[in-house]
Parts: sequence; C-alpha cells; structure tokens
Amino acid sequence: MDPKGLTAWIVNAIHYSTTMHSISPQKHLSPLEQSFMEYVWKHPNCTAEMCRQGTLSHRGFRESTVRTILKNLEKKGYVTHEVRGRTFFYRALESKSSVAADATRQLIDRFCAGSLRELLVGMVDNQMIKPGELRQLAEEIASRKEKRP
Repeated sequence: MDPKGLTAWIVNAIHYSTTMHSISPQKHLSPLEQSFMEYVWKHPNCTAEMCRQGTLSHRGFRESTVRTILKNLEKKGYVTHEVRGRTFFYRALESKSSVAADATRQLIDRFCAGSLRELLVGMVDNQMIKPGELRQLAEEIASRKEKRP
C-alpha cells in the first residue's frame, strides 16, 4: 500500500474506531472467510461458483462448501444475496474499510488497552510509521474535522 493510501486507511480506521465498539467474536472473519470477502468486494453480485473459481479452485472445494461459507458470511452480516431464477447472487453489506476499522478497534482493545495513542506510539517505536507521517496524519484529521458541518 502506498504511503498516501496507508494514511487514508489509518485516518478512516481511527475515525471509525473512535465511534464504534469492538466487533463481537461471532463476527470475526476466519482467513478463509476473509478470502471470500476480498472476492465479493471486488466482484459485487457474484455467484457461489464465481467465488469458488476466484478463491478456491486450486484447493478443490466443492460448490456446496462454498455455499456454506457464503451462508455463514450472511449469518454474520457481511453479505446478502438476491435470487435470480435459481441462482443466488451475493454482495457485501459492509465495506472493506468498515471491516478493517472493526478489526483495528479490536486490535486496539486487545493489545493496547483501548488506547489509540498507545497503538500509534507503538507504531512509531517499531518503525511502522515515521514521526513525520504521524504529523501529516494529525494534520489530515484536523482538516477533516474542520470540514464537518
């Protein structure tokens, strides 16, 4: 991810994480579910077969397994479907940035005692973000606050 994209993602995640509660355990995405969500985000209105070919064809999963995974994602509130004829077409209910922000909030809660400051200081200490980038981030957040009605 380019630095500008990273900054935008962090700004959105920080904004969202300060206004939302952490995600519940039943909403947690397994790595397999996340690979499906990545596909659904990129291909709205996809079928189970499209998901299978786009994510798992190399692993030999049957379409029934794929439908079960999609059904679980629907129960968790990540996707919904529309029936056309006898075919289900799936689309995401939550944006990728919203799901990322939920995961960020969970990370902050679990590892930083809910402190966004502790997370950001840790990122600087571990050279994940440079102090200058953090200053730019603060400026961008301040500018967004000024633009709010």
